[in-house]
Amino acid sequence: MAYRIKKMIIYLGLIILSLVCLLPFVLMMVNSTRSGIEIMTSFSFIPGKSLADNWKIVSGYFNLFRGFANSLMVAIPATILTAYFSAITAYALAIYHFRGGKTLLIIIVIFMMIPGQLSLLGFYNLVAKLKLVNSYIPLIVPAIAAPGTVFFLRQYLISVLSRSLLEAARIDGASEIHIFHRIFFPIMLPGVATMSIGSFIGNWNSYLVPLILLNTPKKFTLPVMIASLNSSTDITSNQGAIYLAVAISVIPILIVFCFCSKYIISSISAGAVKE
Repeated sequence: MAYRIKKMIIYLGLIILSLVCLLPFVLMMVNSTRSGIEIMTSFSFIPGKSLADNWKIVSGYFNLFRGFANSLMVAIPATILTAYFSAITAYALAIYHFRGGKTLLIIIVIFMMIPGQLSLLGFYNLVAKLKLVNSYIPLIVPAIAAPGTVFFLRQYLISVLSRSLLEAARIDGASEIHIFHRIFFPIMLPGVATMSIGSFIGNWNSYLVPLILLNTPKKFTLPVMIASLNSSTDITSNQGAIYLAVAISVIPILIVFCFCSKYIISSISAGAVKE
């Protein structure tokens, strides 16, 4: 009886915590239907009647669907490249023992602690010299160098690594690249999917670098476009439009998170290999 009561208390606490975490999201959705004056003067969870007006304001400032397409053109390739090259780098660091391997791992850890903003000025100068300003290439290619993802996947692979499976594949004559793609990459998929969520969210929400490198409004990513509402002179009346634009921009993130979360859960048992 005591065990059931304890279990009920735990579940009740988890439900309350979930509701608290959902409150900001619900408030964002509600405020997207209210006018800016209503948002500034009152607090309510009751939807308003200004959804159409907010949409007109958003459409008047920028093309929301173009911003969606631009952000997807950056986020999807960057996420795929980050996942693949980080996985193959982590595989090399976990499997092979070579001179300088530990030093390389220490360098990766050090780079994890360096904020990206410190290299922003040098990065912009490099992009300018390569004549890639106002291009999506410098937003996609540098994402391949993800030290945090490499470190996480290396530790993940070490925890599930089966040396006997590796040796059996080599005895059968499989090439190293074949072993990675057909055996160990599927084993790493739960970890890759986990890091891909963070990578996609990071690339989708990236604001500072696109703001500096892109100077054509048609090429602006969605966060840069939404920022134009915040910088407008009539920011009070645009509060509802800002909430609406942010609520719409969250949809791809929710889709990716839900898809990857389901994939991770279904892949844990299939991906785990033990000696």
